[in-house]
Amino acid sequence: MTHAPRVMTLDVRDLPPPEPMERVLDALPALAAGDLLRLRHRREPFPLYPILADLGFDHRVRTPPDCPFEILIWRADGPVPEAPT
Repeated sequence: MTHAPRVMTLDVRDLPPPEPMERVLDALPALAAGDLLRLRHRREPFPLYPILADLGFDHRVRTPPDCPFEILIWRADGPVPEAPT
């Protein structure tokens, strides 16, 4: 039986380094194929991107009006999930 895709939101805008990176890495194992992790951050986390690729995840960066950076993260071996609006 498959599960319905989930969107998990992780807002790390107010956390000091290295907590944002730690929180993201802790959340990744809970992502199933088709799930989406919506990371909201005050800055673009460039060091995170190669780590995501090495761990088998893909991402897309958005800059919505209410948040400096929103990084959408999903399992690269699964379907590309529908991005929340």
